Amino acid sequence: MATLLLDSSVMFDHLNGRAGRTRYLEQLLGEGHLLACCSVNYTEVYAGLRANEESSTRAFLDSLEYFTVSPEIAAQAGLLWREWRRKGHTLSYTDVTITAVALHHGLPLLTDNRKHFPMPELTLWPLPAPPA
Repeated sequence: MATLLLDSSVMFDHLNGRAGRTRYLEQLLGEGHLLACCSVNYTEVYAGLRANEESSTRAFLDSLEYFTVSPEIAAQAGLLWREWRRKGHTLSYTDVTITAVALHHGLPLLTDNRKHFPMPELTLWPLPAPPA
């Protein structure tokens, strides 16, 4: 069993009932995996939150394992951003921070935005294609 760090895109799909993500997350939980998030996920989710969604969103976030962004993780995120910018890839601060959390804790990342996470040292958990 693994603890899987969720990308915010997967969380948005679950919260909005899209792409069969709820079913897939339930399957992962049924297999004994833990689902996790970090402060970046909270920020991104709350940025798009509508008033009538707060209760259900909070319940979902509270069900997840939570990893903090320490000074070491923040520094690693900055170094990742700088490294990839030098390679000609401008990545978002949110994505490099999520990456740094995953790398620091040895967590695979569950995402459907693979181009946002090109780091070869990052383990990406397979995400099934949405049902047709």
